[in-house]
Amino acid sequence: MTIDTILRSIVTVRASIPDDAFTANALGTSREGSGVVIRDNGLVLTIGYLITEAEEVWLTDHSGRVIPAHALAYDQETGFGLVQALAPLSLPAVAFGDAARAMAGDPVVLADGIGQAVSAYIVTKQEFAGYWEYLLDEAIFTAPAHPSWGGAALIGQDGRLLGIGSLRLQMSRAGEIADINMVVPIDLLPPILDDLLTRGQVAKPPRPWLGAFSAESNGEVVVMSVAEGSPAAEAGLRQGDIISDVRDGEVDGLADFYRKLWQNPAGAEIPLRVVRDGRETWLRVKSADRNSFLKKPQLQ
Repeated sequence: MTIDTILRSIVTVRASIPDDAFTANALGTSREGSGVVIRDNGLVLTIGYLITEAEEVWLTDHSGRVIPAHALAYDQETGFGLVQALAPLSLPAVAFGDAARAMAGDPVVLADGIGQAVSAYIVTKQEFAGYWEYLLDEAIFTAPAHPSWGGAALIGQDGRLLGIGSLRLQMSRAGEIADINMVVPIDLLPPILDDLLTRGQVAKPPRPWLGAFSAESNGEVVVMSVAEGSPAAEAGLRQGDIISDVRDGEVDGLADFYRKLWQNPAGAEIPLRVVRDGRETWLRVKSADRNSFLKKPQLQ
């Protein structure tokens, strides 16, 4: 498959979300990004935040043809989303690469659904902890950054799919600030793909969710905000709180906080030691399954 053929198999993804959706305020009600065809039947892989709670999804190919689609699944752990075209896309599937073998310094292409392809290289592969209770053991970071990164396809030298674009971030190196992209590695998809296609979710217990948006500062986990109506809000967690312990374990950074949190089942009451205005207090947060707060996709 030539690079031109591969680029044609990357489409634009547009989604409409109800005004009363749980994610409407944070992510908007009109979302647009990209996706890549991964099966000849019109199955498209994208980044999940584009299609979360979507009531309508439309795909546009490079010729401008618009195809209705259905949001099949969004996996909270990886961040991947799946969309099924509801009419023939007639585009070939892009084969999966081996992200584990990709190395820092490797040349790659990050391409979106409107024909923009950025020749880039892998800056590093490392752990990534996101403020929305999200963690990847080994994310891929590329530079220069793509201007339309959400759902963009990361293509290796062999023309195979290495990952899906998720974020645009800034990196400081040698005193200079550079824009980079964070990419979710494709290796995370095959173990869960069958579950997502047949069940709409992975066949294992959901992780506990608090609804706290947190950042790491000098090794401390600081609450930036809490989602309205979330377990964190109900328990009284506030902006500026420092989370120092989960149960009887001291927290060492954001990734460690998540790993300690996820040792509990969803629905468990989780004690948190919090430093607020210089004073320590304990809060008991009754965690939840994040998916229970989200509107389920309706078949168009």
